[in-house]
Amino acid sequence: MSRHLNAQTHAWLKVFAVSARHLSFTRAAEELHVTTGAVSQQVKQLEERLGFRLFRRLPRQLELTDEGRRLASVVDEAYQTVGLEVRRLKSGVMSGILRLRSVPSFLAKWLMPRLPRLQARFPDIELHIAAEDSNLSLREGDFDLAIDLNDGHYPGLQITPLMDEVIFPVCAPGLLRGRPSLHRPEDLAYYPLLHDVTAWRGSHDYAEWEHYLKAIEAPHVNVRRGYTFNRNQLTMEAAIDGMGVAIARRTLITDELRTGRLIAPFAQRVATGKRYGIVYRQGALDDRRVQAVHDWIVEEAMRSTASHTT
Repeated sequence: MSRHLNAQTHAWLKVFAVSARHLSFTRAAEELHVTTGAVSQQVKQLEERLGFRLFRRLPRQLELTDEGRRLASVVDEAYQTVGLEVRRLKSGVMSGILRLRSVPSFLAKWLMPRLPRLQARFPDIELHIAAEDSNLSLREGDFDLAIDLNDGHYPGLQITPLMDEVIFPVCAPGLLRGRPSLHRPEDLAYYPLLHDVTAWRGSHDYAEWEHYLKAIEAPHVNVRRGYTFNRNQLTMEAAIDGMGVAIARRTLITDELRTGRLIAPFAQRVATGKRYGIVYRQGALDDRRVQAVHDWIVEEAMRSTASHTT
């Protein structure tokens, strides 16, 4: 069989496919820009090479034999597949599965609302998304790209920095009714506090509040009280429901301030020293799919950062 599928045979198959589509050597010759005799001769040579007839040559038309009909179907499908793939490659279309993992809060509040734009740009890339806490070790091999919040050190892995995280207190407007004013850190004594115990890798239950108050030079305020949650999103929902004052992350608080569901009683914003980044193994970006999604996330992060500074 391999003897038949040499370069000359493939050239004859192309002529055969066009002739089968038109059922005319003349029309095939016009499409291929050769003479009718050349088309007829090449089809005859293909038949001799294959050992069976492809056409019945009737007085005024061609008719495919059973063998010709079966071969024409296969050859036509093959050329369509090749043509589609060539068009995909020329247009930059990429396809296949890409494994993306992210810390749950970032995935839910930042990435998910943006994924329709990724889908529109790369409709043939299928994301397999996993939400995993940042305090779980990043095992090389179980993801193509991972978005994590940490200090930027990942031994044995590469990282592309995205956004530095900034925190500040928030609460529901209704929480202030019937209570003393909330203008100074000392006023927090009159309010219940809410805590995200998974603020960053290695953080303790009250780390966000203590970091914030130390940075604004009010470390004496007692914050080791109140409700704790193991997801930032749950902490924010509790704040929206009026359960207490929480620490918001600038990256993850989206419409809550704009719509008035939450307010920021203190003006000071504090950098945590942690940043979101894309983590990946050495050489991962050599894969065009991985590079494309990586660059898209970077593009979205730049847009998000610009919106925070305007």
